[in-house]
Amino acid sequence: MPDVSLWHVARASGFVATLLFTATVLLGILGPMRVGTPSWPRFTLAGLHRNLSLLSLALLGIHLVSVAVDSYVPITWADLFVPFVSAYHPFWLGLGTVSFDIFLALLATSLLRPRINPRMWRLLHWSAYLCWPLALVHGLGIGTDALSSWPLGLSVLCTLAVLAGVAWRIAATLARRRAPDAAARKTTTMARLS
Repeated sequence: MPDVSLWHVARASGFVATLLFTATVLLGILGPMRVGTPSWPRFTLAGLHRNLSLLSLALLGIHLVSVAVDSYVPITWADLFVPFVSAYHPFWLGLGTVSFDIFLALLATSLLRPRINPRMWRLLHWSAYLCWPLALVHGLGIGTDALSSWPLGLSVLCTLAVLAGVAWRIAATLARRRAPDAAARKTTTMARLS
């Protein structure tokens, strides 16, 4: 019977990385919304976002190494960095590779953030909204049991959480933009009534 321990490591690290990346994306969504309380200040969210990103990277590293070392499927080290060249499920693995490459760019630019124009950094950081769904679709497409009950449920819950976070951020941004207009209209109305 073949040793399946590396398959279990790859599978488990992929699932946990998905959860951590989802949490990282959610914290990234909350950060610009200036969410915080006296007991949970905003800088805590930023620190948690950064630390979860690094923890996600560690889990992703375990996932990648276990996939490359496992001889059951023909995935080479180059396949982990160069998208769509693998002999094993080139499309699905390629999506994961593109996501990983984007994540590396996000990590590098975040580490260099003090030396990068803030607008450029923000623009680059928006690519996280591409990185996360690519990784999720990669897992659904290449995972040996990704479409069975609990793995599929995990993917659905992660998707719903991120969509809810994005909807909340869009609604908050629109409300913030409308507030000055409403205040200006109220001031104009009050001036006319005076």
